[in-house]
Amino acid sequence: MGGSEGLGLSRRACLASLAAGAGAWLGLPTAAHAGGQLEEPLMDAVRSALSSAVADLAPPEPLFASTESRLAYLRWLGTMSERLRRNKPEWEVRRDFLQTVWYESKRAGLDVSLVMGLIQVESAFRKFAVSSVGARGYMQVMPFWTRAIGDGDAGKLFHMQTNLRFGCVILRHYLDRENGDLYLALGRYNGSRGKPPYPNAVFAAQNRWAFQDRVAAAA
Repeated sequence: MGGSEGLGLSRRACLASLAAGAGAWLGLPTAAHAGGQLEEPLMDAVRSALSSAVADLAPPEPLFASTESRLAYLRWLGTMSERLRRNKPEWEVRRDFLQTVWYESKRAGLDVSLVMGLIQVESAFRKFAVSSVGARGYMQVMPFWTRAIGDGDAGKLFHMQTNLRFGCVILRHYLDRENGDLYLALGRYNGSRGKPPYPNAVFAAQNRWAFQDRVAAAA
């Protein structure tokens, strides 16, 4: 893995520590241990959303309806950048990553803090993490998802935007399948539907990335 991507706690240890309410990071250089997402038929809309992100492109530029919304985003970016500094020491790497997470989360209609919590649990923010079952990248996407769009190049799952697009679209897909039940959707993402350890770990990690815009709240 690239040195600028940082080293993280193993996913198994992360699940255990987060479920127990522990927040310490040990910085252990170890593999990820993602659960097995299940291959299933996809709706055309899901297939289209996946196929539009199979290139290593520059981070997408977010668009804002107003100056205030842009300023709110910049405040979020500054706050999250400080929290992520230990995992990604280089500012440009950190900025590009956060910008893409924000964009892809919003695009999929997901809470950004939830996606950040999921990435923390899945890969500890390691771009080149690979699990024992072959899941890859930040959001530990299974290689069969690339076959689902007729491409099949699992190496593209190490591209930042491709991985984050796939992960967010897959989670959105599972959330729709579960009629908005986030607990079940997270379990499906991990291949452990109905079991509490994984959803509880993601919810606990989400707290680290919660953001309340004090300027907006004061107004």
